[in-house]
Parts: sequence; C-alpha cells; structure tokens
Amino acid sequence: MRTYLGLGLTAGLLFTVPASAQTPEEIAAAALKAAPVWDGHNDLAEQLRIRRKDVLAGFDLGDTRTEADPTGKIGPMQTDIRRLRQGHVGAQFWSVYVSSALPGAQAVQATLEQIDTIKRVVAKYPADLQLAFSADDVLRARKAGKIASLMGAEGGHSINDSLGTLRQFYALGVRYMTLTHFQDNDWADSATDAPQHNGLTPFGKDVVREMERIGMLVDLSHVSAKTMRDTLEIAKAPVIFSHSGAFGVSPHPRNVPDDVLDLVKANGGVVMTNFYPLYVSPAVRGWAAARAGEQARLKSLYPDIPDKAAAELTAWDQAHAKPVATLSQVADHIDHLVKHAGVEHVGLGSDFDGGATGLQGLPDVSAYPALFVELARRGYTQAQLEGIASGNILRVLRAAEVYAAAHRADPPIESPTTF
Repeated sequence: MRTYLGLGLTAGLLFTVPASAQTPEEIAAAALKAAPVWDGHNDLAEQLRIRRKDVLAGFDLGDTRTEADPTGKIGPMQTDIRRLRQGHVGAQFWSVYVSSALPGAQAVQATLEQIDTIKRVVAKYPADLQLAFSADDVLRARKAGKIASLMGAEGGHSINDSLGTLRQFYALGVRYMTLTHFQDNDWADSATDAPQHNGLTPFGKDVVREMERIGMLVDLSHVSAKTMRDTLEIAKAPVIFSHSGAFGVSPHPRNVPDDVLDLVKANGGVVMTNFYPLYVSPAVRGWAAARAGEQARLKSLYPDIPDKAAAELTAWDQAHAKPVATLSQVADHIDHLVKHAGVEHVGLGSDFDGGATGLQGLPDVSAYPALFVELARRGYTQAQLEGIASGNILRVLRAAEVYAAAHRADPPIESPTTF
C-alpha cells in the first residue's frame, strides 16, 4: 500500500491506495467521463456583443480561432464547440453580462439582448447545445450527448432595482444573478468599489429572499466581503460564487476570505474557482498595480507630451517583465478552498472569454483535463474530482429548486415602481 497526501489539501486527509493505482491521467479521464465539467462562468455572449454587435450571420461557433477582433485588443476567442468537446465540458453557465456603467433601463435592455443572443446561439447548434433550466435538464442534455446551456446574469444593476424584472429574467431562463459587478449598485456593495451601504441594504436582502423564493441562485462573486457575510446570514438555500478564488492564496478583494469559506460550508454552497490571472496570482496583481502607478506618474509628468509618456511606459514594460499565472496556482486555490470549505463545496468558474487570458497551462476551454490531471497528482480521488467537475454545482442547483418548490405558495415580495 502507498499513502498519498495531497499537497495543500485538507490537513490530515490521507488517501491510501493500492500500489497498482491508476495514473493521474487515468483518474482524471475517468472522473471527466463520469461527470463532465460544468463551468460557472463564460463570457461568450460578451464577445459576440463586442465583436459582432450580436449579429450571428457568418459566425461559426464550431471553430472560433480565426474570429475577427475589430478592436485589435481582445485577441483570439477561447470558446468553440470543438474545444468544448476536447475539454469535456458537459454544462455551461453562459454569462449574460452587461456593463455596470449602463443606466438602469439600458442595462435591462442590454441584458434582454444578451439572453436573446444565447438562445439564438443554442438554437443554431442543436446537435451540440441544449438549453437547460433545471438540474434535471442538465442531466437530460448530458444523456443526449449535448452541452447543457444555462444563463447567469452578472450584476444586480441588470434588474434596475425591480423585483418584477428579476422575476421576468427567471421566467426567461436566467438561473443565477451576481449581486454586483465592478461597481456598487443601489442595494449592495461591490468588492471593487468604495462601499456605500455596509453590505446589503434592506432592499438588497429582499432581492436575495426573492431570488431564493423563485429558485434563482444567489451569486456572490464580485461582491464585497460584507455583502458576502450579510447574504450568508439570511440565505436559506445554498449560494454560489460563480467565478472566484481563495483570498488566502491571493489577497485580491474579488476572492473569498477564509471566514466566509466557513460560512459557505455551513450554507452548503459552492465556490467555483476562477482562472483570471489578476485574481489567481499575487505577483500579477502586484505588477499590474505597479504599472498603473507608473502610468499615472508619467501622465502627471508629461500631460503635454503624451508620446514621451507612452515611450517611457514602453521602456518600463521592457524593464519589468509581467509575471505569468499558472495552472498550478489555480490548483493552489482549489487546495485552499478544499482545506477551508471542504471538497464538496468547490467547483470551476473559468471566466473564459472574459478575463481569463494569459494563464499558462489553461489557455482555453479545451484545457480542463490538464487541471484535473494536476489535481489527481495532488491526491484527489476520482469521486472528489467528479464533485469539483460538476457534482457539487448540480447538488446546489437542485437544493435551490427544492427550496423554491417548498415556498411556491409564498406570495411574491413586492416593491413599489420607481417611475
């Protein structure tokens, strides 16, 4: 017999296996065959809005490697059907994200347009994609060999302070809503903005309660730590973090503090590990902050000579190589989440085609198997990997559905209209 200790895994958790144990590659392959990846956050719809203004004529999701970038800044797309299949993706929460800088009514319209875009994409590829609105829908799609396609709204600004709009988004198929995005809204504080409300306002708590009543998952990625704590204090159903990492590994405010991980464990929720280099790697974050400081210094020194400021920033870049975030560091985040919350409370939320670019070893949606091989090397069992791949988020969605079914007779929470 050989004893393995997963590096960074739950303290004292030992796995004893026969000497003829499967290789990490075999364990990972078996796990992904039994439980294909269910990713918590992909920004395909945002890419279609930026690159094509949501016009699908001429767009080929079968292979997007040559899809044009009209801005000249985004780079190649990370998602297509060919690579989703290579990555053993069986279900995807497609984000119907719109900027939190949009005024309220425009945010509602843009979110509706993003919902429509995802539905049109799925309809265009019926052999590979299938809309899903429930845990059972995901299992039916998997059985049919298709990629279950669910939708998540990224930012509570999308509902324009209207519980009626929230309910209609659910009726259209949205199955989670991130309470904030990069900015605070009128009822919740963001992780990346100066706090205005000390967490959730009373209306914000009503938003959480109404989401749970109708069966929409409450997503705490992007919210402040106080908003996390306020939500978990009142939550009756499991919550999710659709794309967040461990603050204990990388102290970015977008990541989840250890005390909140304890609350997630008690709540039964799941933290879906993010691949965005700025959140994954403290070194990348430090470099980005230093560069931003240098850029501001040069702009102040040469407000009248922008070419000189640009040239000196280029020289700074050449002298300060950008660090590279790695697949191994993503695995470190997973280890930390497992250590503090338990392996049954961890999933994957890549942020591909959003912010997850430039991560060594995880370039696009084809690369999930490499991450599972690394986790198997660290001592994770096939059963644990199945949970991380999709079993844990399947359990959480089903629990939210059970809670909503038990409260179907409860009256909707009402709020007065604002205009």
